Amino acid sequence: MSAWLPVAPCTPRDCARHEGAIRSPLPAAALLFTGCALTLLGVLCVPAVLLLGPSHRDRLIRRWAYAVVRSFGVRIRVTGGPAAGRAGPVAGELVVANHVSWLDIPLVASVLPARMVAKSEIRNWPLLGPVAALGGTLFIERDRLKALPHAVRALAGALAAGSRVAVFPQGSTWCGRSAGGRFRPAAFQAAIDAGCAVRPVRISYRTVGTDAAGAAAFVGDDPLAASLWRVVTASGLTAEIRILPPVPAGAESDRRALARAAQSAVDSDNANLPAVSVHH
Repeated sequence: MSAWLPVAPCTPRDCARHEGAIRSPLPAAALLFTGCALTLLGVLCVPAVLLLGPSHRDRLIRRWAYAVVRSFGVRIRVTGGPAAGRAGPVAGELVVANHVSWLDIPLVASVLPARMVAKSEIRNWPLLGPVAALGGTLFIERDRLKALPHAVRALAGALAAGSRVAVFPQGSTWCGRSAGGRFRPAAFQAAIDAGCAVRPVRISYRTVGTDAAGAAAFVGDDPLAASLWRVVTASGLTAEIRILPPVPAGAESDRRALARAAQSAVDSDNANLPAVSVHH
């Protein structure tokens, strides 16, 4: 791994734990089976879904992604403007969010279906790799600094063509107990080149009256199986996604300023907007 890549200080031992109410093993196992089965079903249906028109496809993706999160026993709470996550973009839009968990991906898709940005290794994964490619995932070589300009051009091309693209610009997952890593500016250069808006999104996880980031956190060398079990056994876990007002690409002088503006919006206490929908 290259030294320039972001590395979070979060570790499974220190950060990935749940201190609230625990769901008993049998219901937790049922949720785990249901969530994995629904995820696999969605993966297998990707070729058929791609035959649908954009509006029907986005609607189906939103419903499937919402069902995946709920099937793992996680409630979803959406805050933001009424139209923020419902209408398809009239032009390209770069969605940027803080990164806590593997749950972040279906959570964002449940509100803002988008082409995801992923590391190039995923392309070679059995089953999931080819399906991710079919779904329009933009693969980038994170370990090669020389490949960054090509990645920015590919991202800018997708945005200029009218696609909504989602990226986690912290470059790594953070446990969510603090602001986490800074937003890296490369993706924001793509937004400037394409002349499209940046849509900041804030993700957090809670149980009743308690920060539950540790239950959802997927950090460091945490095994996926351990993270899945921690999620399904965390009783009352709620994922909160806050859709913030867009930042026009031309509103800032350069990519670093644009990245700072987006991160400031995500980190700000002003992100606490009134709820427009709460799903139980």
